Amino acid sequence: MKILSELPLEGDPMHRIGGQDLCKLFDLSPAGLSDLKKRGIVVQHGHDTYDLAASVTAYVTHLRGIAAGWGTADQAAQLTTERARLAKEQADAQAIKNAKLRGELVEADQVERTWADTLRHVRSRILAVPSRIRSKDPSISRGTIETLDRALRDALTELGDGN
Repeated sequence: MKILSELPLEGDPMHRIGGQDLCKLFDLSPAGLSDLKKRGIVVQHGHDTYDLAASVTAYVTHLRGIAAGWGTADQAAQLTTERARLAKEQADAQAIKNAKLRGELVEADQVERTWADTLRHVRSRILAVPSRIRSKDPSISRGTIETLDRALRDALTELGDGN
């Protein structure tokens, strides 16, 4: 294995290694090294020359991520997104639960039942109007009461059909 060290006048030395030697060091095929290069995991400084320290550090970080269950960088980003979505859903569920406990939120089927009961009650009261009028004023003709009853029933039917 051949490692070239450049000793600058200032700063740390730069250690360079060839692609074939880096493949041996990482136990990779040339295609595997090429993939790491495309993903920015190894640092290339020229044709078939890599920064040894930076490449080893980045590769170790990459392997730690895989070992920790993060997978690749794309998988780690996706996992982070999924965790954020889960946290938001859990927070929303807790907010709904709290709103129900405070009485600020009711179930839709409960609202529907209450409105249906109220509207049935209104309908029965409206349909009782002609008979109440007749009982209070018997002088009103039967035809007038039947006309009033028919008009109220027609109006309720129109409302029931959404017209």
